[in-house]
Amino acid sequence: MTTEPLHPGSEHLIILQDREVAEAIAEELDEEGFLWVRVLREASRTEEDDEDHEWAVHITDTRLPDAAGGAAYEALRDRFIDLARQHDGWYDEPGDPRPATG
Repeated sequence: MTTEPLHPGSEHLIILQDREVAEAIAEELDEEGFLWVRVLREASRTEEDDEDHEWAVHITDTRLPDAAGGAAYEALRDRFIDLARQHDGWYDEPGDPRPATG
């Protein structure tokens, strides 16, 4: 993992139902050059969360635009949201004050 300090926008989570899909997405993002991409087991945050969403692709890269960075950040966020939706998942970005998207 990177040793540079994290800023809002340097961490992203794509939550998915299927481990194989999560691993394929993580491999694709890794090949694209994101610094640190891993698949992990994601615990539900509340009782209301869908229990089927169990796998997270965790992307950490301090080179990514700051959440206040305007269009570049929004384009990346939109890409991750679309990627999650294509696979019946949802997106969350730690530190983003907006609600998670599903």
